[in-house]
Amino acid sequence: MNPTRHAIGLGLRRGWTEFLLSLRSTQDQGFYLFMGVATLAYLWANRDSEIEGTDLLLPTFALPSILGALLAFGVVIGPAYALAMEREDGTLLRHKALPHGMQGYVTGQLLYHSLGLLPLLLVILVPSFLLFDDVMSNGLAGWATVAWVAVLGLLATLPLGMILGSVVPSVQKVGTWGMLPVIVLTFISGIFVPIQAMWGWVQVVAQIFPTYWIGLGMRSAFLPDAAATIEIGDSWRTGMTVLVLGAWALFGLLVTPRVLRRMARRTSGSQVLEAKEAALQWVK
Repeated sequence: MNPTRHAIGLGLRRGWTEFLLSLRSTQDQGFYLFMGVATLAYLWANRDSEIEGTDLLLPTFALPSILGALLAFGVVIGPAYALAMEREDGTLLRHKALPHGMQGYVTGQLLYHSLGLLPLLLVILVPSFLLFDDVMSNGLAGWATVAWVAVLGLLATLPLGMILGSVVPSVQKVGTWGMLPVIVLTFISGIFVPIQAMWGWVQVVAQIFPTYWIGLGMRSAFLPDAAATIEIGDSWRTGMTVLVLGAWALFGLLVTPRVLRRMARRTSGSQVLEAKEAALQWVK
């Protein structure tokens, strides 16, 4: 069998197994439940609020934006934490020793974190269809848009998580180096209020990163065409969404393997031991 194909196959099996284990994990179940309840509580509390200048209710506008933000957040922070932890506990060192082991590792992470979004999206979407009106205005065409935005969004953001996990000095630094900037980007990306309500320079910064475009793509899937008037240029800018997310995906494709190879070369048994001792000191 081709070694690369064999490594990718092992990675896919590992990703699927980790996903099944996460479904049975009390911690992961609690996370899905917490995020679902928190999101639905926010939408329900604002169920009668209207977006200024439109007849759209806030839950109708915010739901697809929140789904886009959760997608971006989950596939940046999740892989970053996983990579940083597995670098410190020696898992990556073992993959490094296998033929094409890093390819298998990346494949497994891609599958695991992609599938890991499904339970979270379900616990938010299913109750939302029961609690709120006009959640999906575009039928099958809308769901098709959700699919391609989700795929492009994953390809655009997951490599950023892998890069982050490769460069942070320790697991404890992921929150400072990654979570805080991602939260700020989410806040300025038009998730809870239309981006046009923000300062001009903030709009420019938000449009550089994929979070805004994932949210815009999701809104184009769920909202009626008339709602595009609250967006920049009074348009969903579908072509630009594809272009920007595709550019970030290409950036990840070119840069991530180099960063991972550099990290793998620098990872040694002594570094793993030092990281474990540092982690024990941090826990104490």
